[in-house]
Amino acid sequence: MDQNKTEAVARRIYEANVRRERFKPLRGHDLPGSLETAYDIQDALYAIMQTEGNAGPIAGHKIAATSPEIQKLCGVDQPVYGSIFANTIHRTPHVANHADFIRIGVEFEVALELGEDVPLTAAPFDAETISRFVKSAMPAFEIIEDRNADYSDLDAMSILTDRCWCGGVVLGAPVKHWQHIDLGNLAGMVKLNGESLDTGNTGNALGHPLNGLAWVTNHLAARGKAFRAGEIVMTGSSLKTRFPAPGDSYTYTIEQLGEVTLRISNNAQVDT
Repeated sequence: MDQNKTEAVARRIYEANVRRERFKPLRGHDLPGSLETAYDIQDALYAIMQTEGNAGPIAGHKIAATSPEIQKLCGVDQPVYGSIFANTIHRTPHVANHADFIRIGVEFEVALELGEDVPLTAAPFDAETISRFVKSAMPAFEIIEDRNADYSDLDAMSILTDRCWCGGVVLGAPVKHWQHIDLGNLAGMVKLNGESLDTGNTGNALGHPLNGLAWVTNHLAARGKAFRAGEIVMTGSSLKTRFPAPGDSYTYTIEQLGEVTLRISNNAQVDT
């Protein structure tokens, strides 16, 4: 797929989002022939979003489809990557407007904040070598915009070209003494409207949040990109995606890391 075709596919994805159309997998001549081409389309989409949208600069990154539950839900068998824009990063407690999304989903994750730039020359990384760049850890929600996708007809390349469906994140309070916590084996609990909904373990996402961070770092390095100090990394959901209704309130608590809260409103104007 040449550059003109890549940009044309990205333009169609962008306009489908603007028109709030239902998500459709890429097919025919639009289907990337490789993951590398799919990421080229994603890059082209991000460029359009930054010049024509209001999402702000890229301020973080995410890894998706890390747990068996999420992979099964999305019909994929490997992780995929996406970026997070500055204007979509929120702090707890956050109120999201249900009407702003075609279909809003919520995922439950550990977020990591980078304390310094990560040099490309030091790649590849593993969980141990990437850990020294982490400033803090926190519980977090990823807000998913799947545009009412048909989950019986999905593929990893189509999902990742469309921002990996990232509609924003909600971050809990940062924990700076995370080195004294076993991040890969922490119990998590989700409450919906004050009632227990689900439980999981932070190790459900690639075995450890640092594994996810190392994966994203190496992916970026292979494409000539590197993390910058202050960026946020979402390391993958430990539990299956939930689809809230207006009025729902979610609280996600991770032992030793604290909690993060998200309420879903149906008002035209909400606090951000």
